[in-house]
Amino acid sequence: MLGGSPAGEGDEDLLTEVSALYYQEGETQEEISRRFGLSRAKVGRLLKKARDLGIVEVTLRYHPILSEKLEARLIERFGIRRALIALDHQDPEVQRAAVAGLVSRHLAATLQDGMVATVGMGRNIAAIADHVATPAHRSVLFVCAIGGSLRAGEPMNSDHICRRLAARFGGEAETLYAPANAEHPDQRERFMANETVRQTLDKARRADVALIGIGDLSEDSNMVRMGWFAPKEIADARARGTVGDLMGYDFVDINGRPADTEMQWRVIGLTTEDLRRIPNVIAIASESSKALAILGALRTGVIDTLATSVSNVHAILGLDDATRTGDPGTVPDAAAHPTGSIS
Repeated sequence: MLGGSPAGEGDEDLLTEVSALYYQEGETQEEISRRFGLSRAKVGRLLKKARDLGIVEVTLRYHPILSEKLEARLIERFGIRRALIALDHQDPEVQRAAVAGLVSRHLAATLQDGMVATVGMGRNIAAIADHVATPAHRSVLFVCAIGGSLRAGEPMNSDHICRRLAARFGGEAETLYAPANAEHPDQRERFMANETVRQTLDKARRADVALIGIGDLSEDSNMVRMGWFAPKEIADARARGTVGDLMGYDFVDINGRPADTEMQWRVIGLTTEDLRRIPNVIAIASESSKALAILGALRTGVIDTLATSVSNVHAILGLDDATRTGDPGTVPDAAAHPTGSIS
């Protein structure tokens, strides 16, 4: 019977019971936490463990006409080649998993022996490696597109993600031996001139595929929590019209132009111009807070494949209509999102 007393987190009966309540009975994580006397965070860990152990397999069935129509509108509007559009889910972790699953399947179909894939950092990028479902062996080199950050935590770092993708596909990984963020632009220039750093970034620049996240701006963003930027810098940048960033590096305004902010030129990694030369730049953003940032990123012309949710696509198209007909320098209120991050 559902609703018994929980044992340890490793108890498969508990994992199965919690999963059944969540996925089959439609209970929320909050309701499950009250039922078992657990924290909501622990319920989230149990659900993730159930997916990791194969107790739960999340399969989304798409209405092909809906997906095709939305993809066609994005292709026509922004000149991208592909749009990977996941159905909406109220749980942000499930939403992230749905988008990541689409990207994983796209990679399995796209990557070929001898290719190079360069990889950014963040939760959305990290989730891709969690959802590679027994792909065929691919002799692919996964190269870091950005340095590392101790405060980001291992799972979010490009190096860790590259190694996990290489393990899943049977390829190899190459680390960028540099911090992700420099304190000053001149310090960044010294790192970029280092022979070891330069050689790795040169490989990343010649990649066939790039996996990047899109970030929006918030004083509580991961970039602030990692100590890269101060909350005041984020607030000032937003006040000057900055709407988001590509891979934590190049900040852009709503028109996809370089933003007027002093935060530019401090991240050690690939630039927008580097990405422009890569044949397939796949940008991933699952969060509903990021529609305006995605719009700015799309308008750079750098993105070839966008992976996001249905609601984000509708929001992007609506924002694009509004900002094309109005003052091109005006940023809608949606710029002030509460949950910014590198993802």
